[in-house]
Amino acid sequence: MSSRERILGRVRRALADVPAAERQDDTPYKQAVPRDYVRVHGDRSVAETVDLLAENLADYRAIVHRCTAGDLSVTIAGMLAARGAKTVLVPPGLDAKWLSAAEAERVPDLAGSTPDELDRVDSVVTACAVAVAETGTIVLDGSPDQGRRRITLVPDHHICVVRVPEQVVSSVPQALERLDPARPLTWISGPSATSDIELDRVEGVHGPRTLEVVLVDGQESADVSS
Repeated sequence: MSSRERILGRVRRALADVPAAERQDDTPYKQAVPRDYVRVHGDRSVAETVDLLAENLADYRAIVHRCTAGDLSVTIAGMLAARGAKTVLVPPGLDAKWLSAAEAERVPDLAGSTPDELDRVDSVVTACAVAVAETGTIVLDGSPDQGRRRITLVPDHHICVVRVPEQVVSSVPQALERLDPARPLTWISGPSATSDIELDRVEGVHGPRTLEVVLVDGQESADVSS
């Protein structure tokens, strides 16, 4: 018997006496959870929601850029050039047009890449799954345009593109409704940072030292705050 099987067995035994009325539908050992909490704090328009996202991203020390879809490739090229990036890591499903103006060498997202190889890459560019305005959080789910989780944890510079307004939601509950819990979710609120007991902030310990977010204005859609 594996460790996983032993742990799950203990959980099942511990939950064996949960009354049937407290179980969710017909799923054994899963207690129903009331979800009558407030889903959105305040009534915001699309523009106000996107502005709140930009404000909270900046509050977490992310560098925020805003552009149109037509200017995206030039915007990313300028960001890479300003960084002095000679190499850029590219997920397999990333739109090739996003990097059409960039001069940096493309590095593919390979399963066999070692941490040392990833650490030598100057920058990484990804899309995202969803962005949460109220918390200034970007969520990656490992889709082809985002790549493996490690490519956004090892390189020191991460450029993340958020499509506005379709990928922006107001709250965490709204984000969870869009996400598949079976996927490898990475929740990002600003560049990687930690503080010691004296509250001295150090960035880049558990991930990129620099996070740049590009909010790309696209076609108008329904109010994301509803």
